[in-house]
Amino acid sequence: MSTIQTTILKDNIRTIPDFPKPGILFRDVTTLMRSPEAFKLSIELLIEELAGLDVDFIAGIESRGFVFGAAMAQKMGVGFIPIRKKGKLPCEVHQVEYQLEYGTDILEIDKTINANGKNIVLVDDLLATGGTVLAAATLIEKVQGSLIKSVFVVDLPELGAKDKLDERNIEFSALISYEGH
Repeated sequence: MSTIQTTILKDNIRTIPDFPKPGILFRDVTTLMRSPEAFKLSIELLIEELAGLDVDFIAGIESRGFVFGAAMAQKMGVGFIPIRKKGKLPCEVHQVEYQLEYGTDILEIDKTINANGKNIVLVDDLLATGGTVLAAATLIEKVQGSLIKSVFVVDLPELGAKDKLDERNIEFSALISYEGH
């Protein structure tokens, strides 16, 4: 990725201090999505991160992972699997509780998904502590899918997700990173 591309992305991501709690610098990608140029660029660059991979499905984590993941899936001609927060799916689900950088939550996936042996890429807007990704990876395993890579728009490396993902052999990449959380 070029310096110009990095600048376009970073210039379109708003930083909100002390959200959702004091001491957190929230990287808000909704401002990036409002820019047609930056949003299109982010989708193209996320897809480039998958070059050479045989992808059957894109799985997006609620909610901003839906936006990036669905756009990627449509452009790539593959299916999209939503990974939702608790209580949002109208069917039987697999669920996993996980740790966020500021609390706990539960993710769910439709139990009827049969991804047996299918190659799945996981997409979300931001990688922080890795808890959400690990929970989503567990859900993908529960539907028999093969998680081949995770991609993110933003990585916050100081929060330590890399070590957790490496322990589970989850390959990942992010378009940009910010030091400090």
